[in-house]
Amino acid sequence: MSARVVALRTYPVKGCAGTALTSAFLGPAGIAHDRTFMVVDEHGVFRSQRREPLLATIRPEVLDEGRTLVLRAPGVDALRLAVDIDGPRSAVEMFRTPYRGIDQGDAVARWLTHVLGVPSRLVRVPPEQDRVTDGETPGRAAYADSGAVLLAGHASWAELDRRIAERGGRAVAMERFRPNVVVDGWTEPHVEDRVRGFTVGDAELAFAKQAIRCAVTTVDQDTGERVGPEPLRTLADYRRVTGGVVFGVKFSVVRTGQLAVGDDLRVHRWADEPADEGTATAPRLP
Repeated sequence: MSARVVALRTYPVKGCAGTALTSAFLGPAGIAHDRTFMVVDEHGVFRSQRREPLLATIRPEVLDEGRTLVLRAPGVDALRLAVDIDGPRSAVEMFRTPYRGIDQGDAVARWLTHVLGVPSRLVRVPPEQDRVTDGETPGRAAYADSGAVLLAGHASWAELDRRIAERGGRAVAMERFRPNVVVDGWTEPHVEDRVRGFTVGDAELAFAKQAIRCAVTTVDQDTGERVGPEPLRTLADYRRVTGGVVFGVKFSVVRTGQLAVGDDLRVHRWADEPADEGTATAPRLP
């Protein structure tokens, strides 16, 4: 079975819109700039589309190799920000776990507060962060929920939409699942669940865990409106596991490198094959 990358996407600001790419560098913590920024409340607790769906309407753009961030949203002027990586580190919190962040100043805080309608600030992950993520293969991540790379198969999405249509519902966009990598070519759905190790472009990745899906998938990623209950209702019919429902797989980066749309996935280990020695060793952040 062969598959090819048909879409790449990075999400510079956690919870905000993604940026489509034709090629990307895959570092220890995933695609360059992925989830390096995070919106927090006045207490440093991260904001999510689970409670603030309007985050989806904010479109970030990273420029100058990460030195500049531009934020755009409907009905407001764009904001251009010189990224601070040297400022004081402050306490932030994500899923009740403490982390550190570098506050990006009052101007962007006012802009975010206006767009979202709730007090908000922006932090950047400190360059020295060395956060270890869990799973079958440990990895590294910035502010991603868990795991450096989220991969989903086109056939899996087509099967989900077929099942939704059978019950009279409307198809959901793949963007609802916020994948980093979308692949096509596998004729059967959810083949990605069985992949344990693969190379793509110059990079190598290994299985961490299946992706448990939450209420973010019920938010229209163009309008920032909650439009559920799909896809969670249909996924619950056939994709339920302990802890919730699953769609897509999280992978850790074993070897960094360049990848691009059109690259073939070269799977070298499936779920029913033994692991090679050393595959559970996560690379360190530079």
